[in-house]
Amino acid sequence: MPSDMYGESREMTAHEKAAILFIAIGSEYAAKLFEHMDDDEIESITLEIANNKQVSAEQKNAVISEFYQMAMAKDYISTGGLEYAQNVLEKAIGSDRAMEILNRLTTSLQVRPFDFLRKTDPSQLLNFIQNEHPQTIALVMAYLEPDQAAIIMTGLPPESQADVAKRIATMDRTSPDIIREVERVLERKLSSMMTQDFTTAGGIPAIVEVLNRVDRTTEKAIIETMEVDDPELAEEIKKLMFVFEDIVVLDDRSLQMVLREVDTKDLSLAMKATPTEVSEKIFKNMSKRAADMLREELEYMGPVKIRDVEEAQMKVVNIIRSLEEKGEIVISRGQGDEMIV
Repeated sequence: MPSDMYGESREMTAHEKAAILFIAIGSEYAAKLFEHMDDDEIESITLEIANNKQVSAEQKNAVISEFYQMAMAKDYISTGGLEYAQNVLEKAIGSDRAMEILNRLTTSLQVRPFDFLRKTDPSQLLNFIQNEHPQTIALVMAYLEPDQAAIIMTGLPPESQADVAKRIATMDRTSPDIIREVERVLERKLSSMMTQDFTTAGGIPAIVEVLNRVDRTTEKAIIETMEVDDPELAEEIKKLMFVFEDIVVLDDRSLQMVLREVDTKDLSLAMKATPTEVSEKIFKNMSKRAADMLREELEYMGPVKIRDVEEAQMKVVNIIRSLEEKGEIVISRGQGDEMIV
């Protein structure tokens, strides 16, 4: 948006514009928008709102106008395509402004790389790529849905699994030229809407999503190999493999065994500000007296540091992992799990 619309000497940032929009629409609607944003975005916009002591009518009107134009442009593209959207916008707001808005929307509306592979049966896809170079397999898996990638990971030869997992975990940004070349080899046809920007895929969260869906034997073999090849990376992955909120996937018997091992103080601190479904799952698997005492302790607990809560949650998670390693409890994972009785 041109800076002279605000009478300022610089271009406003996206967060500054968002803050003005949130101020303009009021707290009720702003709260609803916050529900669809992550913590970092909420924090940044809240900070901008707090620092924005006064917003002029001109600023509000300009931001609302831009927001409306962007929303309408996206609607035009979804209903009539890019060319239709451009024609309508050019007639309404001029060619320069129309191209500016469409360029901003282009990246988010592009077809993702390897879109044609996400529509392919995973078993067929495994046969298609299992003989490719591990880096090629990792690149493709990074763009697949986690469930698809998990099936492929399970089907790879054991000697390749850890190698591919490590490549996904350490992957950051991939050049569009490389993606195009891999797509050309695998499909011989490029998508007409391929993004020209560098795209981000892979990383530790991506491989965690995959490992959380493979069977326990596959996961354990990969982690053990990575612990030898790259202990620090293996530890980072293990930290995200099971989080405190995943307690809801434990069966009642397993959770009861976990609760017998957890210190009461650690448990109450770990449960501070947890989702209702997590706390209810825990209360359900305690005696009435113990549950009442825990509820009372939580009710009268004062403010606590986020770091202390996370440390307490990690203690509980470590107990869960320890019991699973001993075969005393089972964590529900991929469809290939074998039940331990």
